Amino acid sequence: MRVHKRTSLEEARVAETLKKGSRVTGAAREKLAADLKKKYDSGASIRALAEETGRSYGFVHRMLSESGVTLRGRGGATRGKKAVTA
Repeated sequence: MRVHKRTSLEEARVAETLKKGSRVTGAAREKLAADLKKKYDSGASIRALAEETGRSYGFVHRMLSESGVTLRGRGGATRGKKAVTA
């Protein structure tokens, strides 16, 4: 079991106002989008961000897309031809 520790009171307050299913508009939406963008650009996955914020994968994906983030490709093995090494 992993326990996430909030880094600040502000993040706890933001999470409180972002309960799953609630609308996020105006300044709160802009702040959330900026925070998600910063964390995603630092290497966090969409799934990790969704779990951290209590929102869905789709919500986080949409927020990142609206923020103009270039989304990373999927990880894992690729199914293409292997590169030939000389």
